[in-house]
Formats: sequence, C-alpha cells, structure tokens
Amino acid sequence: MKSAGVFVVDDHQIIRDSLRCLLRAHPEFRFVGGAFSAEAAQGAIEELKPEVIVLDLEMPGTGGLLLARRLHQHHPEIKVVVLTGHAEPRYINEALQSGVQGLVLKMSSGDELLAALRAVVAGRIYLCPEVTTFVVREYRQHLEAAESPGDRLSRRQLDVLQRITAGQTTKEIAFALGVSAKTVETHRLHLMSKLGVESVAELTKYAVREGLTAP
Repeated sequence: MKSAGVFVVDDHQIIRDSLRCLLRAHPEFRFVGGAFSAEAAQGAIEELKPEVIVLDLEMPGTGGLLLARRLHQHHPEIKVVVLTGHAEPRYINEALQSGVQGLVLKMSSGDELLAALRAVVAGRIYLCPEVTTFVVREYRQHLEAAESPGDRLSRRQLDVLQRITAGQTTKEIAFALGVSAKTVETHRLHLMSKLGVESVAELTKYAVREGLTAP
C-alpha cells in the first residue's frame, strides 16, 4: 500500500524535526517536507501534493487558519490535521470552522498524532479527547439554548411557577395542590436553581419575560 505523504507547517524547527523522526518510524507515512509559515508552505504544497498537512495555528504572517481555509476551498482532497498548543474554545471553534479534518493538542503523545493521521487518511474526522470533550459540551449547551424555557420544567414545576407568579402564597399553593408547604418550598428552591435566579421576585420576572405565566 502506498504511504501517505505528510507536510508539516510549524514555525518551530524542533517540531518539524521531531515529526520527521516520528514519521520515519512508520512506513505507512512519509515526511515530504516542511515550512515555517503559511506563505512558505503554499508553493511547496502545490509542488509536492501531500495527502496530509500537519498545521500549527499561530505562525508568523497570515497564520494557519487562513491556510486551512484556502486548502479546504482549493484542495479539498488534502487532509488537514491541526497540531496546536491552544486549547481555548476560540481556537478550537475557528479551526473546526476552517474545514480541518483532525485536531490534536501539542500536549498529546506521538501516538495520538499518528491516530489522527490514520483517521483522516481513511476519510474520518479525528479529535483528541480534550477537544472531543469541548465539542460535546458545546453541543449540549446548544441544545439547551434551543429548548423553550417551559421544556426545562416538569408539569408540576410549571404549575408551581405559575401560581407563584399569580401571587399565591406557599400555603395557598400547598392547599390547591394537596401537598405540604414544605413540598411547595422545595419546588420553589428547585425552580430557582434550575432557572438561575435567587429570589421569588426574580422568579416572577423570569416567568413573565419568558411567557410562562398562567393563561
């Protein structure tokens, strides 16, 4: 089977040299070249036509993100694995939006990078565990944001909230629902915790703002 050509773009010589040594130990890959900047890389990539680019994000000049976008637009057949020291959400989001197929942090092991290379060569997406955790968290937050406020409450919680908003006292709510006052107080505390408010006044304002008052 033909080995996959890998081109490394990183402004640190020690990174390029280390990856060259790593790839030499694995015949399924071959190191075809490296560059210290996006500008220096473009011509070499056109000439060498590697299957995979290992790309740093922060470099002199235009940086790695612009190169990733250009490759995604003009050479979608070339796979891009970002190797970065930045775990901040902004860097991860920008990298994923640039069309990269793999994302590995520099704190990861050489085996992690090799796994990423194998995955993208096979046509899969690869995210190291730290990045996967971030992506899943972002997805969950997106789903929660897409929910209507009422979807986050049980039927009983919504009933209690509407009665609080209507001005009923704890005793009145307890009598209407056939439960103890302590149970109503517990529902109120759970409501405030779930909705991120700290008082009955804020709870009422939230219900009015979100249209959760009784019809």
